[in-house]
Amino acid sequence: MLPDVTIPASLTALLAVFEPCFTAPSFRTFCALACGFWAQTERRTVCGMLTGAGLSRTWAHHRAHYFFSRARWNPDDLGLALARLAVSLLAGAGDPVTVAIDDTLFRRCGKKVWAASWFHDGSAKGPRKTGYGNNWVIAGIVVTLPFCSRPVCLPVMFRLVVKGTNSASRLWLARRMTEALAGALPGRAIHVVADAAYAGKELRGLDTAISWTTRLRKDAALYDLAPPRTGRRGRPRIRGARLPALAAIAATAAFTPVEVTRYRQAVTVRAATLTCLWHTVFGPQQVRVVLIRDTATRGFDVALVTTDLHASTAQVIERYAARWSIEVAIEDAKQILGAGQARNRVAGAVRRTLPFMLICQTLAIIWYSTAGYHPGDVTARRLDAPWYRTKTEPSTADMIAKLRRVLIAARFQRPRPDQPTPSEIHAMRLAWETNAA
Repeated sequence: MLPDVTIPASLTALLAVFEPCFTAPSFRTFCALACGFWAQTERRTVCGMLTGAGLSRTWAHHRAHYFFSRARWNPDDLGLALARLAVSLLAGAGDPVTVAIDDTLFRRCGKKVWAASWFHDGSAKGPRKTGYGNNWVIAGIVVTLPFCSRPVCLPVMFRLVVKGTNSASRLWLARRMTEALAGALPGRAIHVVADAAYAGKELRGLDTAISWTTRLRKDAALYDLAPPRTGRRGRPRIRGARLPALAAIAATAAFTPVEVTRYRQAVTVRAATLTCLWHTVFGPQQVRVVLIRDTATRGFDVALVTTDLHASTAQVIERYAARWSIEVAIEDAKQILGAGQARNRVAGAVRRTLPFMLICQTLAIIWYSTAGYHPGDVTARRLDAPWYRTKTEPSTADMIAKLRRVLIAARFQRPRPDQPTPSEIHAMRLAWETNAA
């Protein structure tokens, strides 16, 4: 195959968004490795991506490794460009953007892997939930696709946890990614959802365009709102009286039925809300606490806290339920797309290889949503695999498989039927040289 990778027009338009983020040679390498990443069916190492692009005999493998370790490009620039692309194509004009945040461990081995250490690994088997590798904080935009009943998370921003630096705090990294997304999407409200680990004093002073929704710890110290000023000398009170524990609040709260749609099901739950202060986390900013009771037992099952005082109770519950989509996206990245299989070790390559892979994952979903989807895809899949009797929607694996077929077909199709292919031009040139000799 000649050095130029044949890319379908529908995919070229998406890749062109990232051209300002690279130099001309690096952009060419980016397009080739991205196509190789999608086309590869085996291990997606750096050389594996080069092989998937059909360039293993044309390009030196040093070119692919140089792209990740030393070339001039920043994964944050790609992530912000990808966020703007996803919102412009898959979100309504002016609609708020829901951002799900979570962290995960990509296991590595070897003492020379940059920033690798021992971290908590919730997916580890057995009682010891620890593992050695690189820990990443991932921010994804949650969208609703017309052919999926579940919310889909599109990873767009990524930060590596580096112990011994400011980057050791996952919450510190999460806030800065959120602020970068808010700056890249002006005029849109950013609703962040995360689990209970993403609540701390780093959240004080959030921009008014950003709201934060997370699970409330059962031992959280809540306070009543600050009382009105008395007019006396001295500093006014910044918080009211200490509220009782959540169990005591739930025992006297008035729970009302709320209809919500979460996890693909429309259900009715009982919820109670109160406005208060979580001073140790958000400081003087008012928050809403939502107590959810799914069963008929007394007390509560889940407690949520949000800085969005204008959202309804149902919206807060559904917003937090959509957080699960980032767990699905991370699982797809590891199990289907092979993210984290690259075995590079230097700092530049470690910082940029995994973001590149997750950006390719998001691009594949955007491509399928805008150009690749067909109602017959699920029918064809069920004919090939009749044991999937309840399959009604395309999965991430189906999206990647269709993109791979389109890429393979583009390799053997002429861009224009009336023009010769590069191989025909090359054969004609050799014939001319032979006749001249």
